[in-house]
Amino acid sequence: MESTVILNETDAGELLTLQRAAYVTEAQAHQDLHLPPLTQPLADLADELRSPDVVALGLRGSGARLVAAVRVRVDPDRPHVAELGRLVVVPDLQGRGLGSRLLGLAEQRLPDSVTTMRLFTGEHSAANLRLYARFGYTETHRTSTPGGYDIVHMTKDVH
Repeated sequence: MESTVILNETDAGELLTLQRAAYVTEAQAHQDLHLPPLTQPLADLADELRSPDVVALGLRGSGARLVAAVRVRVDPDRPHVAELGRLVVVPDLQGRGLGSRLLGLAEQRLPDSVTTMRLFTGEHSAANLRLYARFGYTETHRTSTPGGYDIVHMTKDVH
């Protein structure tokens, strides 16, 4: 069984490796190798993990390997809104419920002030869209990208 951990800037290198590995399939599905999770510099990720507005959760498997992670950012100007991002699972363990478990944990750990969760994913991310729909997220709108695909924006009322 995987253990839940709070990630911080000391985990940035390992998290970046996991993030890049997990987003390769997204890049292939969208024919876009320039997705921000693939090009994010290590220093920027470390800064993000230091931010008091961001909580990063991870799951560590046997041998303490980081196998899944997610980040939640509460908007300091709108403390009722949280944005879920970069939900990633190591490719060799995808489809085994780790994403669902992590998404549930992220929602459980939201501050009481949060009433709305937001997220986005690419239109060709079928597994992600199914997961988010199962958890009660609904599409609010789409935005076009220069790469010729749409970003699907979703929201959910919480608490």
